[in-house]
Amino acid sequence: MGLLAPSRAGSAVADATGDAAYLRALLDAEVALTRAQAAAGLAPEEAAAAVTAAAAEPGRYDPGTLARRARAAGNPVVPLVADLTAAVAARAPEAAGYVHRGATSQDILDTATMLVCTRALEPVLADLARTAEALRRTAAAHRDTPMAGRTLTQHAVPTTFGLKAAGWRSLVLDAHARLTAVRATLPVQLGGAAGTLAAFHAYAEAEGTPAVLPAYAGAEADRAPAPAGQDPGTRLLAAYAAATGLAEPALPWHTLRTPVADLAGVLAFTAGALGKLAADVLTLSRTEIGELSEGSGGGSSAMPHKANPVRATLIAAAARQVPALAAVLYGALAAEDERPAGAWHAEWQPLRDALRLVGGAARDAAELTAGLRVHPDRMRHHLDATGGLVVTERLVAALTARTGRAEARRLLDAAARRTAEQGVPLATALRDALGEERLPENIDQLLDPTAYLGSTGALVDRALERTVHTPQEPV
Repeated sequence: MGLLAPSRAGSAVADATGDAAYLRALLDAEVALTRAQAAAGLAPEEAAAAVTAAAAEPGRYDPGTLARRARAAGNPVVPLVADLTAAVAARAPEAAGYVHRGATSQDILDTATMLVCTRALEPVLADLARTAEALRRTAAAHRDTPMAGRTLTQHAVPTTFGLKAAGWRSLVLDAHARLTAVRATLPVQLGGAAGTLAAFHAYAEAEGTPAVLPAYAGAEADRAPAPAGQDPGTRLLAAYAAATGLAEPALPWHTLRTPVADLAGVLAFTAGALGKLAADVLTLSRTEIGELSEGSGGGSSAMPHKANPVRATLIAAAARQVPALAAVLYGALAAEDERPAGAWHAEWQPLRDALRLVGGAARDAAELTAGLRVHPDRMRHHLDATGGLVVTERLVAALTARTGRAEARRLLDAAARRTAEQGVPLATALRDALGEERLPENIDQLLDPTAYLGSTGALVDRALERTVHTPQEPV
């Protein structure tokens, strides 16, 4: 239910990664395997139809029961295969032998995981697209809204809120593009017991199905390698990929965990990209700053006046968790032999948790940006709060022509200290330091923070030319 995980509770990704969704994906993987064997001429069509029908029987397969029985074999595929075989046998006894034939448990669970990931990423991508569109509107509306730029927590030089929002959008689009690219490469898994696909050769030969012999069959043999399209194993791999809608891998990847590592990396990136947005919102919505606020803040159990930035808080929490989960998934790359003990098993829950956290964060980001309230008056108030210190960089450039750079910097350092420590207006401090004859005539304009925005408008315009790539478009 997610009692301690409100970010993912009720999200589409939570449903898409739940036990029922995983069970459906496991059954889909088994059905696709039998259908692929039928398509490759390694099983009768009647067997594929029987497995398909048995897998669709409502109520026959219980995730809780399978989970308890999975302890005996270390994964849920073994008890599921037993139940599916019994269901097929009850319908068509002659078809029962084609259930899971030639595959290993990891083939099915990895394939099911890739199906779950592909399905779960769909709502994530949709929410990222919604977030990007909301930020596009915000950045355009506030293209020229001045605010204080902050570095190392302090006022730096003026910027615009439009540029900040455009930066958030750029990160969201980066995440969308990376997730889209990785999603398109998620592969089916099929290798048999140790990644050789040998069992499918054995069944083909035993049943008299024409099969091309391997390239090496003893010292006395001299046979040419079989073309990949004629090899029963690789032919089946292609058919299996087509049946699932997943990508066809060049090799079985039982211990070559690039797909999971790639997904881990992009999930961590997405969480961090959304976390940047959340971090800024949390800072700028502080009571003493008040430049932003969430459209509908959360309440407090003790303080009636509170309107907490809850969505930004939940996104920030996700951003702190996903990188740690990704570290576990990267660690699983060091998997021994042709099938690992522990490394593969260690992936299951962290990957699901990472998907759920990113899914919840994407949903929260879409809601946050759709209702984000911007307070330009507070932004302008803070620009003026330092009495002109926010434009000292500009003043150095303006005074250098009159005094030289070193002297300009010395004079401004002294004037800035008077302003900061004594509250003397910067214009007054400069007049006292320079004298009227050296004080620029346009000093009031030079001290106007809204007149020192650099290329912010052009940068916003350029950033907003970028569009969201849909899954059908090249990234």
